[in-house]
Amino acid sequence: MLALAGAVVAMSTASILIRWSAAPSSVVAFYRVLFTLALVVPFVLGERRSEFRTLSRRDLLSAIAAGIALGIHFAAWFESLAWTSVAASVTLVQTQPVFVAIGAYLLLNERIDRRIVGGIVLTVCGATAMTLADPGAAIAVEGDARFGNTLALVGAVAAGAYVLAGRSIRQRVSVFPYVTVVYASCALTLLAVVGAQDAALLGYPPREWVLFVALAAGPGLLGHTVINWALEHVRSTVVGITMLGEPVGATILAVLLLAEVPGTGTVLGGVIVLGGIYLASTSRSSGGDREEGSGGDREEGSGGDREEGSGGDREEGSNRDSDVAAKID
Repeated sequence: MLALAGAVVAMSTASILIRWSAAPSSVVAFYRVLFTLALVVPFVLGERRSEFRTLSRRDLLSAIAAGIALGIHFAAWFESLAWTSVAASVTLVQTQPVFVAIGAYLLLNERIDRRIVGGIVLTVCGATAMTLADPGAAIAVEGDARFGNTLALVGAVAAGAYVLAGRSIRQRVSVFPYVTVVYASCALTLLAVVGAQDAALLGYPPREWVLFVALAAGPGLLGHTVINWALEHVRSTVVGITMLGEPVGATILAVLLLAEVPGTGTVLGGVIVLGGIYLASTSRSSGGDREEGSGGDREEGSGGDREEGSGGDREEGSNRDSDVAAKID
């Protein structure tokens, strides 16, 4: 639990590091993913190189699609921080589990109980309130915070698509070939965004490169990797609920380090959103009543991928756990 708390603190620094950077948001996102990929490659080039043979053409295409969705998520969310408050951006982008539930119901015919429906309704109401609240509290010059809030929601939808695209693959493919393809596809997607914006990839001062590396090592390695390690020892529901502390931590850091105090509407809307996510994540349909560590489930490594253990039991429960893990890649 202490490691889990430390990981949430590490992830809470992401928005602050992004805001501190003077580089275009697409460039910051590109280097975060590129440096994260660089941390994964050494594992792939070793004994696990043969695991790429487990990737079928269908799995390869699905992993590429997941990477493209993840790239859109990063591009939209990073840019949202240039327009709206940290509190609004981080809270709204955390609504992705709701979009996963909706997508799973529409595309995968998965059951949604009343608790999830109630959570979705609360989250939508809270997100709407946050999107419409404090329109004058824009960060960008002559900007509108509603634009940034909308971008954060686009990032949440894209993150939900990323989870759905990769869910079935996790039952057949181990973590390293999967995340390598995903991160490579994500990096290429962000590179295309950088090119479309005609932004420079080089020529930044040392301070910017420190921030790029810090984003990969802090929120990425110390945050996301530890979260995935915790999934092996703590119930997925506990991990999911604990992650709701990220918007709170990011908001506190924004007040202390950026002197950015959210408006009343943003705070109230954020409370409603977090309540909705909590309600949905603690539903029995979300696998929250299943204990971790049983049935052969085990964590294969970082990146939020959990490979099914012997006998292939509890596939649905493993899928649910991957929802928690995948959202933090």
